Amino acid sequence: MYKILGHHHISMITKNASQNNYFYKEVLGLRRVKMTVNQDDPSMYHLFYGDRTGSPGTELSFFEIPVAGSTHRGTNAITRIGLLVPSATSLSYWKMRFEEFNIQHSDITMYANRPALHFEDSEGLRMVLLVSNDEKVEHWETWGKSKVPEEHQILGMGSVEITVRRLDKLANTLTEIFGYMEVLRTEEEAIFQSVKGEVFGEIVVRFLDGPSEKPGRGSIHHLAIRVKDEEELAYWDGQVRAKGFHSSGIVDRFYFKSIYFRESNGILFEIATDGPGFTIDGNIETLGEKLDLPPFLEERRNEIEEKLQPIEEIE
Repeated sequence: MYKILGHHHISMITKNASQNNYFYKEVLGLRRVKMTVNQDDPSMYHLFYGDRTGSPGTELSFFEIPVAGSTHRGTNAITRIGLLVPSATSLSYWKMRFEEFNIQHSDITMYANRPALHFEDSEGLRMVLLVSNDEKVEHWETWGKSKVPEEHQILGMGSVEITVRRLDKLANTLTEIFGYMEVLRTEEEAIFQSVKGEVFGEIVVRFLDGPSEKPGRGSIHHLAIRVKDEEELAYWDGQVRAKGFHSSGIVDRFYFKSIYFRESNGILFEIATDGPGFTIDGNIETLGEKLDLPPFLEERRNEIEEKLQPIEEIE
């Protein structure tokens, strides 16, 4: 029986790659593990941040769209990203760090039954730090050159929040197709886990009526969930199609293989394989330092580089 292993990555929209690079590297202390382009539109950057190697479950990815307008918040959208930190002491460290860098943040509170600290990046992307309670995917690695001490570094992705008009529709997709377990339900919210008791595959679904979100800078484009290999991916492709959803079919992204589909509320999901990973075209020591292109785009490198604005390294 195949199983969803947790989150793989999550992808957002940024208006400015240099400011984005500063926030996620210098403020959050993540490693930029891949600087590449949107394979469907190579005129825009696609940046990945994560742990030492960009392990599945740690990756925050951004498409740079310089003309992106403001996000008009609403329903039928992925609305918050949980990031795991080691301890309650880490939340106090991060609260002081956010104050130092003048980052919008809350007081220490609770979210999805865990101690939490809400914050936003400069484009309004909503995130929340969550205490991991020693939960950590085995292959996640801390990064020795991070600006954040190892004992407080962000470990990887935790609860991801999705807000929809039809909660039961999304609940059925998660449980009936992908085998997620419902672990909490109220009138306005339900929590699902791909691996029971583990936060690294947790999805918080909230009910909200009203107009749909209009995406822009700081909005979340899609959530990718994690499978072992292409054989499992083909199985899930069949399951998605059997339930009547349109699937992209298997797409080779070079660093992993994926399928894409929208569930009944319009939420875009990607299902992505663990490998081969970001070291396929680079070594661990220099990951993310230069523009990497998949083989099918390499012959267009000069053309692609001419159209990209160099990323400024802001200290």
